Amino acid sequence: SQASSEHSITFATTLEMAEVAKEGIEEEFRREIENNHISTVEIQKPCSIIAAVGDGMPTTTGVSGRFFTALGDAKISVLAISQGSSARNISAVVYTSESTRALRAVHAAFRLSHTSVRVGVIGMNEVGLSLLKLLEEQRNKLRSRFEIDLMVVALMKDGMEEKEEEENGRIVTLKEDGEKHNGDLDWNTCSITMEVYQSLTTSTEATSDNTVAKFTPGDLSTFPQHVLSPDCAHNIIFDCTGETNVGQYHATWLKSGVHVITANSTGLSGPIKQRNAIDAVLNQHGRNVSYLREVTVGGALPVVRTLHDLLYSGDCVHFVDGILSVSMSYILYRIAPPPGAKAGNVFDEHSSNGAFQGVSFETPCLFSEAVKEAVDLGLMETDPRRDLSNEYTARVLMVLAKELDDLDKCYDVEKIQDSSDQLFLDDECNDINALYTKVNALMKERVESAAEKGCVPRHVSSIDVKAGTIEVKIVDVPLNHVFAITPPSCECVRFFTERHRSYPLIIQGPSAGADSTASALLAELVNLMRNKVSPKSGTILRTTSADLANVV
Repeated sequence: SQASSEHSITFATTLEMAEVAKEGIEEEFRREIENNHISTVEIQKPCSIIAAVGDGMPTTTGVSGRFFTALGDAKISVLAISQGSSARNISAVVYTSESTRALRAVHAAFRLSHTSVRVGVIGMNEVGLSLLKLLEEQRNKLRSRFEIDLMVVALMKDGMEEKEEEENGRIVTLKEDGEKHNGDLDWNTCSITMEVYQSLTTSTEATSDNTVAKFTPGDLSTFPQHVLSPDCAHNIIFDCTGETNVGQYHATWLKSGVHVITANSTGLSGPIKQRNAIDAVLNQHGRNVSYLREVTVGGALPVVRTLHDLLYSGDCVHFVDGILSVSMSYILYRIAPPPGAKAGNVFDEHSSNGAFQGVSFETPCLFSEAVKEAVDLGLMETDPRRDLSNEYTARVLMVLAKELDDLDKCYDVEKIQDSSDQLFLDDECNDINALYTKVNALMKERVESAAEKGCVPRHVSSIDVKAGTIEVKIVDVPLNHVFAITPPSCECVRFFTERHRSYPLIIQGPSAGADSTASALLAELVNLMRNKVSPKSGTILRTTSADLANVV
């Protein structure tokens, strides 16, 4: 090919003939080179040609765009481009080291093969285990419906440092080429399943010829190395933890070329330097990597997505408030249930033909009893002081504030906590029962005082965009208010915008539970990949690659 500026000519030859071709050109144009009419003759090797061929290409628009978008999404460097005069083929020259990944990316873009996605999960808690099970259960369905093949290639229990007794390592990975002895397994499509993970973590025999996985030494900094593959264009890490030390690595993972889907809000609510690092990576590499944080706010509720839709459609958000702590939602509902809740549940059970099965709490209980119930249900830590200090709520508010004119720049988690209504202020007291006695009396008085006004106390968080304030308060709300009737262990978020002044836009629903959180994480992955995989098309008959040297 020849550049339109006519300043360069590029052609391809076989790798074996590259040096011979160069010597011939230099001999033929020796005088022009000596007089600087030709600057130099260069060889780029080894290279490959990726070619897409199809009879329908001349009459079909968007083929070239899809072809090169696929290469771009796969982070492929295109060295030269050519299209035949018949418009029935497109060719691109790429480095041979990237040719396999390029070929797979183009195949997937035109639905000639499945789109392979390599997945790593950090945090094998209830959410992580539920996600692993869900990835296994939905793999065939996603492959059939969307032609997305999810391969779980690395698992890590948590973000803690490796312990001495973990001599085999703490990362579960697929075996390497030299360890794949079982010929009955399809090693190109292997994935770590729940059975494999449990057999490794519960058995003293860490590896065997019949197992696709093994323990590998490593930590959070090396985890992406086990997920990334030069032959796969799409690599994803799920963060199912709530650990601050894991959130510190989000920017590093993104920079390495891995998509991050997180339920961990500490990445966007950590120190300002950490938040700026994530912003910097997304600004620089946002075309190639995604940072999906929908699940950090409201679990399975589409809070962040709704906020994005409002802002991107030109609406102006003035005020956001809601019940953002599932544990406090449960506790305050239990100590001050609204009247008539049972009647509403009976109506819903009847009208939904049994699809709805609600739980009613008409009789109030003590604060300490509600806390113990929440602990038993897995809604909060065994020591409730961390939950009741509003740390989780403050981190959620930081995530939302970041989307609203970067209000998070003026706040941090500690500042929000210090200005919030906290039930446990005596951190030096080690007697949890003494604290319960104190708070029981305090909350009983608060419930009685609210009842005299025809109200119930609720844990309400708010962001005033115009005033630039973030608050977490225990507020007395009327009995018929949406916050009063929000069911236990549910969350509720309201958006007051320019278009929703008379009635706020409300998102309400259950946010607790490992299964619903895992489902929301998988939905994030599916939405991400659906934007990268094109509809089925018969335009392309085949794609091929061939080894060559590129002579410039």
